[in-house]
Amino acid sequence: MNLLLVLPIVIPLAAAAACLMVWRSRRAQRAIAVVTSFALLAAAIAVFAAVRERSFLITELGSWPAPFGIVLVADLLSALMLTVSAVIAVATTIYSLASMEARHERFGFYPLSMLLMMGVNGAFLTGDLFNLYVWFEVMLISSFVLMVLGGEKEQMESGIKYVTLNLISSSFFLTGIGVLYAVTGALNLADIARALPAAEQPGLVAAIAVIFLVAFGIKAAVFPLFFWLPASYHTPPAAVSAIFAALLTKVGVYALLRVFTLVFVHDPGFTHQLILLIAGLTMITGVLGAVAQNEFRRILSFHIISQIGYMIMGLGIFTSFALAASIFYVLHHIIVKANLFFISGIVHRIRGTYELKRLGGLQTLTPFLALLFFVPAMSLAGIPPLSGFFAKLGLVRAGIAAGEFPIVAAAVATGFFTLFSMTKIWNEAFWKPAPESTELPGWRAAARVMMVPVIALALLTVAIGLGAGWLFSVSLEASEQLMHREVYMRHVLEAGSR
Repeated sequence: MNLLLVLPIVIPLAAAAACLMVWRSRRAQRAIAVVTSFALLAAAIAVFAAVRERSFLITELGSWPAPFGIVLVADLLSALMLTVSAVIAVATTIYSLASMEARHERFGFYPLSMLLMMGVNGAFLTGDLFNLYVWFEVMLISSFVLMVLGGEKEQMESGIKYVTLNLISSSFFLTGIGVLYAVTGALNLADIARALPAAEQPGLVAAIAVIFLVAFGIKAAVFPLFFWLPASYHTPPAAVSAIFAALLTKVGVYALLRVFTLVFVHDPGFTHQLILLIAGLTMITGVLGAVAQNEFRRILSFHIISQIGYMIMGLGIFTSFALAASIFYVLHHIIVKANLFFISGIVHRIRGTYELKRLGGLQTLTPFLALLFFVPAMSLAGIPPLSGFFAKLGLVRAGIAAGEFPIVAAAVATGFFTLFSMTKIWNEAFWKPAPESTELPGWRAAARVMMVPVIALALLTVAIGLGAGWLFSVSLEASEQLMHREVYMRHVLEAGSR
């Protein structure tokens, strides 16, 4: 049963190798990518089902027991992240069949996207801090090449900014690992959590926590470390932007959730209050940046930043209910944000631009696309009964219960500004009269394929809203596992003896 944990890593790795073997055949690479994405979804669902039954799945690679060997660990949080990431992999693969240009496919889009998914899944499953660093580097290498796919000037400029800031993050991460190993003599997360309370230098432990907060904060694009994201996410092809927006920053958020509930819980009055302050500043600065933009994908990019603030808000409050709301928010946002980037790509396919001033008339030209935009846009803004409303409601309730009224005020204000910026896109792209420029030829045939994942994700957004009670209860179970870290430690460290 525990061999299930290997599949989310091995499947995309094998697919990437297979794509390289048929490098000259675009059709074969497409077929491999489609089959692989559905296989990845099936494996993720199997892991989720097994975790619901057994609470934890643990695989000790090479039969070396923890903490000496490398372990893969899946709890409910890992399983949820694996599943929703696999959904995005399927949606992106189908979307790319009609949206990706031939030159991008020839440059290796499909094998690179599979390697990216391998890195994402590895980060969700690893129980070892150094291997988390390794998976981050796998994601960085594959995402950098995907970002500059095509070699256009704007892509190269954004790619340099992207890779430079992420290399700085990697440097902080590796430094933190080294210092933490010197203090605890451990790299396994459960073993570090066991050994760290015995450290006789609380000031040093706090400093290490800040180092990891900076490292993961850059990955997650929190305030004031987010400036690489809006400078880069609007430049690659729409399918690449969508998978980046959906998954890359969420791996950073996942790392924050994992490390600051398992390892750095010695002084929540310092670490988690600092996270709460960062959450509020991230919300406000991100949404104000979105309001100031006049380009479709730039607005969406700044919204990623503001929504990250909501995701770490629950971690800062640090209660089971608040963590559950954060987990729910992450899952909702992955679906919604990918869909909005997909829609921006369809708009670009119709008009040939992302500039709002040059858009218009889409509500008349394709009213169904207008409806499809309305669903994720209103969900992002938190309008009931869509998924975003329940995600924000949970965080607001948690903040009020904890007496953290400033962050609640920031969350509510950010919601209003989010709604304003979404109506800005609606008015400029869909509602106002069409510009003089005509639509590009042949867009209808491409849009029919591109709309398939958009429809599926819109329906999923509605379903999450209508079934919010079930998903929130699962999120609450996941948060309880995070809060009771001794259970995680016991399962991992005693796995070899069972």
